[in-house]
Amino acid sequence: MDKTKALELVKQQLPEKRYIHTLGVVQSAKELAHRYGVDVDKAELAAIYHDYAKYRPLDEMEQIIKEHGLPAELLTANTELWHAPVGAVLVQREAGVEDEEILSAIRYHTSGRARMTELEKVIYLADYIEPGRSFPGVDEVRDIAARSLDEAVMKAIGNTISFLVSKQQTIYPDTFHAYNDIAMHKGGHRNE
Repeated sequence: MDKTKALELVKQQLPEKRYIHTLGVVQSAKELAHRYGVDVDKAELAAIYHDYAKYRPLDEMEQIIKEHGLPAELLTANTELWHAPVGAVLVQREAGVEDEEILSAIRYHTSGRARMTELEKVIYLADYIEPGRSFPGVDEVRDIAARSLDEAVMKAIGNTISFLVSKQQTIYPDTFHAYNDIAMHKGGHRNE
């Protein structure tokens, strides 16, 4: 799909502040993709669409989770996670995106998962470090991102887990799996 048309479609779905965030994610995703040898066009398109479903009504998202056989544990997870897997469904249905790598990057941009692809890591990280973000730890992750994609993703996930623990909120299992998988790779060993 033409990126200008994609941006027009996304702009209709988001409030202005979130659209500006999306443009920041696009910028960061392109930079990260270029730096780490990931397909820049796919990264750009996944970044454009990553928050496509963010403002859909919860009842609509719940219905899509049920109808499309998305993991049932999403229904007991924080609803903030829903827009990512639901977004992948809607981007395919409403925008005609068929590329599974792009859809997967959208699907896992909030939770991560074990065995993340490089494109998934780029979108996860771009969403975390885009220029409009300002919260404790983001600058450190930006610095790490300049030298290591895996270390930056692991730090971002670790920060997210710590934040959720501090707020006594639940942590989606895929997020633990993502952290553990990268940590095992980093250490050069795997328990399989």
